[in-house]
Amino acid sequence: MPDLLLELFSEEIPARMQAQAADTLRKLVTDALVERGLLYEGAKAFVTPRRLALAVHGLPGRQADSREERKGPRVGAPEGAIQGFLKSAGLASIEQAKIESDPKKGEFYVAVIERPGKATTEVIAEIVPEIVRSFPWPKSMRWGTGTMRWVRPLHSIVCTFGTEVEDPEVVRFEVEGIVSGDVTRGHRFLAPEPFAVRRLEDWMAKLEAAKVVADRDRRKAIILNDAKDLALVHGLELVEDEGLLEEVCGLVEWPVTLMGSFEERFLDIPDEVIRATIRANQKCFVLRDPRTGRLANRFILVSNIAATDGGAAIVAGNERVIRARLSDAKFFWDTDRRTAMADRMSKFDAITFHEKLGSQGARINRIVALAREIAPRIGADVELTEQAARLAKADLLTEVVGEFPELQGLMGRYYAQHEKLPPEVAAACEEHYKPQGPSDRVPTAPVSIAVALADKLDTLVGFWAIDEKPTGSKDPYALRRAALGVIRIILDNNLRLPLRPLLVSASRTILGEEHFERNPHDVFRLETIADKVVSDLLQGLARRLANLPADADVESAERVEGMTLSGDLADDLLAFFGDRLKVHLRDRGARHDLVDAVFALPGQDDLLLVDRRVAALAAFLETEDGRTLLAGYRRAVNILRIEEKKDGVAYKGPSEAKLLKEPAEEHLAAAIETVKRQVADAVAREDFAAAMGALAHLRGPVDAFFEGVTVNAPEAALRVNRLKLLDEIRSATRGIADFDRIEG
Repeated sequence: MPDLLLELFSEEIPARMQAQAADTLRKLVTDALVERGLLYEGAKAFVTPRRLALAVHGLPGRQADSREERKGPRVGAPEGAIQGFLKSAGLASIEQAKIESDPKKGEFYVAVIERPGKATTEVIAEIVPEIVRSFPWPKSMRWGTGTMRWVRPLHSIVCTFGTEVEDPEVVRFEVEGIVSGDVTRGHRFLAPEPFAVRRLEDWMAKLEAAKVVADRDRRKAIILNDAKDLALVHGLELVEDEGLLEEVCGLVEWPVTLMGSFEERFLDIPDEVIRATIRANQKCFVLRDPRTGRLANRFILVSNIAATDGGAAIVAGNERVIRARLSDAKFFWDTDRRTAMADRMSKFDAITFHEKLGSQGARINRIVALAREIAPRIGADVELTEQAARLAKADLLTEVVGEFPELQGLMGRYYAQHEKLPPEVAAACEEHYKPQGPSDRVPTAPVSIAVALADKLDTLVGFWAIDEKPTGSKDPYALRRAALGVIRIILDNNLRLPLRPLLVSASRTILGEEHFERNPHDVFRLETIADKVVSDLLQGLARRLANLPADADVESAERVEGMTLSGDLADDLLAFFGDRLKVHLRDRGARHDLVDAVFALPGQDDLLLVDRRVAALAAFLETEDGRTLLAGYRRAVNILRIEEKKDGVAYKGPSEAKLLKEPAEEHLAAAIETVKRQVADAVAREDFAAAMGALAHLRGPVDAFFEGVTVNAPEAALRVNRLKLLDEIRSATRGIADFDRIEG
């Protein structure tokens, strides 16, 4: 079957746009072909700095013929209706339509529209120009006197179609004066002359001969392998960098790796600063000396040409620029170390963190207070924690971090080590930002944990207080990441750290003690917020599961000095926390319905216990006892709901012993009381496996009850008592989770 080759040849496409552009071209063209009935066997996109290309394999030679019957008006309809039908069906007269009969509607006209399929080349000639003209580049430009916009000036278009055993046909069309053909060009400097191509294999082979590696993945492999080999020759190791590799691959069509060097005196600079300097300014890879584990005074650059002098001039130019940039970096590093971290802190008072949340200095004070409260609860030294929390942000005011913001935290550790501060303080300066993503490591040192939690909780409570919450895909303050960070820190470190008191403290420090002196009644309201922080988690999750907006059914919040102090803050913030926890546990294999079932219980502010309870519940429901009990529970609850709705009354236990007439109901009532005590004792010991085991003892009595007892007995008192007994089944399971929320 025939294949399509399309190449759009232009000036240099920015490296950051290339991969997405290749995917977009493939999708737009193949979707358009399929929409027109042209199915294909495979498609692959290619991109280099100067060309965007697509090969589509296994296309048919033409579209299939189509036949459509279009129903028209009734025979004898007004002339206007008939003329409209003829126009829409493309008929010259009503005689060209046939008449069909319907027993109910009578006779009516039907137009039979037969369309012969077009040649695939015609279809391609229709769709490609439109795709080129409307291609969704992030940024585009016009050039010359034309009106079309493209990422860079477009020079030529190759479009051929044909089978492997015949000369392909050039698909002819025009886009803003550029006529499609079969001629392209190779490397700008090494092989600039035009040449004709036929199909994909011919195109790739001739481009290779013209010093262009068309396949992006192959260019990346060449760069990586050549760089490793060159490093190995000199007894060094390449420091791999996937992001830099992607970028460099988009800068060259004919990659040539070269090695340069810089003076050893620059190795006094931290390795990360050297790497950031060389990466940012010259897009070069750094090398590591395996004997020392530190960077070597060498780097690898990737040239786009094979120079006649072996690349000596290219290397010399890069060395000159890198030497200048490293000189700047060394100056910054040396200058920063002359000022102690503590001496920088006063400057934060003059820097605004957020107009509604005060200065950076005020925020640091809040973090210090909250970190001091967290420290004894997780076994961290309080004084070291306070010192770390006080200095953790100091590196934000340094020259190095000003030049390379991505090094914040890390540079704090280096400056703390330079000042010979305690190792715990130095580590916390770096680790309090972590984790910054799902793959980032979690701090494990107690001091680092305390400062990291304080930093994230202050951020969350602060922005919730001023109603700056994430909406949809927008999260400008990275609050989702902060919430997930709190969850991961607590769970990964097996911390018993209830959230309620921490949220209370964070709220108090944000609002300020002087506010509570003026408004003493708000102390109680703040405690109410803290209580709702955990108990309302499930309600927030239910809103989200029902795809309602986060503020659905939420009343207007009170404002105190521009900050929200109502239960709405707790509703939304804890729903947000719960949503993040649910996602985290689900990613670890937990069922979302079990997470919801546990969160439905009041007071679930200990994330570690939530995790353990969900795991125990999942294991229980995998057993025969668990599945059978769940079925019995549902039967009981369904009966109870039906009768409550019919009677307009809520039947709540306990049942009355004197009205228990059947042995099965007496046995069930006794089993429920025993199980309630056993579950409560096990939960109090935090032995959730034992609690599930106790719950399993209800299976037999519940089954026997439904087999031997009629719930809707003729005697009214007996019926009510048995409905109350069903409610006690529900109450017994509530010691573990809300079984109403368990699916399946």
